Amino acid sequence: MNISLNTPTIYNEIRENPNYMTVSGKETDPTVSSSAWLALAIISSLALVTMYGETMVLPAIPNFIKDFDVSYNTSSWILSSYLIAGAVMTPIAGKLSDVYGKKKILLIVMMIYSAGILGGGFANSFGTMIFARIAQGVGISMFPIAFGIVRDIFPIKKLAIAQGIFTSTFFGGSVVGLLVGARIISSYGWHATFFSVFPIAIMLAVVMAKLIRLPTSEDPGYPHGLDIKGAIALSVTVILFLMGVSYIEEIALGDMNSLIFFAGSTASAIVFAIIEKRTPHPLVDFKVLANKILLPTNVILMIVGVSTFMVYQTIPILVQSPRPLGFGGDAISTANVQLPFMIISLLVSAASGFIVSRVGNFRLTALGTVVCTMGFFGLVAFHSTEFMISAALGVISIGLSFAFVGGFNIILVSSPHKVEGISLGMSVLLILVGQSLGPSVAGMFQQMYSQTIPNVQGAFPSALSYMQIFSSAGILSLVSVVLVVLLRSKVKTLPSYNLES
Repeated sequence: MNISLNTPTIYNEIRENPNYMTVSGKETDPTVSSSAWLALAIISSLALVTMYGETMVLPAIPNFIKDFDVSYNTSSWILSSYLIAGAVMTPIAGKLSDVYGKKKILLIVMMIYSAGILGGGFANSFGTMIFARIAQGVGISMFPIAFGIVRDIFPIKKLAIAQGIFTSTFFGGSVVGLLVGARIISSYGWHATFFSVFPIAIMLAVVMAKLIRLPTSEDPGYPHGLDIKGAIALSVTVILFLMGVSYIEEIALGDMNSLIFFAGSTASAIVFAIIEKRTPHPLVDFKVLANKILLPTNVILMIVGVSTFMVYQTIPILVQSPRPLGFGGDAISTANVQLPFMIISLLVSAASGFIVSRVGNFRLTALGTVVCTMGFFGLVAFHSTEFMISAALGVISIGLSFAFVGGFNIILVSSPHKVEGISLGMSVLLILVGQSLGPSVAGMFQQMYSQTIPNVQGAFPSALSYMQIFSSAGILSLVSVVLVVLLRSKVKTLPSYNLES
């Protein structure tokens, strides 16, 4: 599969990178050192531990709602605050890694994440938990740095395989998080899940500091300077937009005062764009973002993130809500329903790296979006039993793995080398904005379409709310399929350099 790169800048960056092929299509250095495999193992362990820490939260969402006495809308901020913090910090950490070195920034971010994990264990109020989740969200910015390290130490022929191994550990951590986290919640409470992660995170940071060795470069690749104003404007934009989503029910009932959140978000977005165009060191490089390959690929991954996290927020509540509006389960039954999704994702992601080298990153991305769409509409038609939900989630997991590995591989090989931290940071930022929107949209539907059960205290999401959530996810996923088709038409018309991926 050939991906045509449309700018001389990207052509030059690829040519200058010793890990990439020459114009003739031959690798300059096809071998992989033992230190590269060791570094991959360490940063993969990082993804494993971090995703364990995140996934263990999912079965506890109904517990948070009960213990903190919050609404379904408000509970969405347990996921959204984490993702917003990651969205804001990811491009900042990406730029810092370009300037000061990937390993140094990776360790600093790891320390902040560990502090957030410890804070989550001691949280005794919803506000304290949100602050802890924000610190944990900073840890998300580790991933584009880690992807950049993979790109730096592996030649192009091995890059997809290394990427697939690294990506598979995300789902490996999710499997552990569901299996172990649910049982810890049932036996010792959700506080203990956070305490179980903290010592492992600290030990991993020590191992990273001592054993990872990266090639040094005299040219930092990108000028110094942080766009603090841009970071603040971006934060305000995302937060106000999600607040507006949370109040859509009031807007539907005629309370137009809630529109102030959307108006404020729009104004903040305009200010953000102005800041980014004027600052010498922008948080988001619009020239890189507007690349004819990078932009649609980022949007596709963003849509996948919205759809997937709508379901992430929904399944634990559906499983643990009382009958007949739910299945009357607990944290362990929630884990059992979601476990096939994580296991299949683990296996398919690991294999996707090898599949990319055979079928190409574009075809894998296209196949992924189609399979995701089938899975989401499968949830619309079949969600009356836990088995049906698990089966539909299994289909979604295949599509998600294909789309993410294929799409991110396109971004990896299409990003200019000297600003790869910025490019990867922007990509993860857009994905995280989409993911942070997903729980808010799901919480909105759960709050709008809720009802009571005789002799049971409280209100719970109705069957209509689940239909709205699953069908919305399916429609969004269908949009991603259309974007893949449009991306293909653009790729065919782009001139010059062809990069086999």
